[in-house]
Amino acid sequence: MTRLRLQEWLTDTMLRIACPYCGLRDETEFRYGGAAGVVRPTVFETAAWVHYLYWRPNPVGEHAERWLHVSGCRRWLEVRRDTLTNAILAVRDGTPIPESAS
Repeated sequence: MTRLRLQEWLTDTMLRIACPYCGLRDETEFRYGGAAGVVRPTVFETAAWVHYLYWRPNPVGEHAERWLHVSGCRRWLEVRRDTLTNAILAVRDGTPIPESAS
């Protein structure tokens, strides 16, 4: 594969995430943080922790994910993405709210 064809392939396959603070950026500036809405167990039960650590949804279609903008504003974002087409449907601030503020 020539350098030009490789560059075209990377451009076509790379996710572009519109950070609400920094604007449109390549996925290489972000780190995947897993599925959004996963709640950490509050008690020590083996089954609950196994489920929390290892069981993740693998949906076809719309899915909410958490991404950390490591090369930019360093904020957590919640990204709604179609896993079939890789289209980004929505992006919003995903910074967790401290429990003391609720």
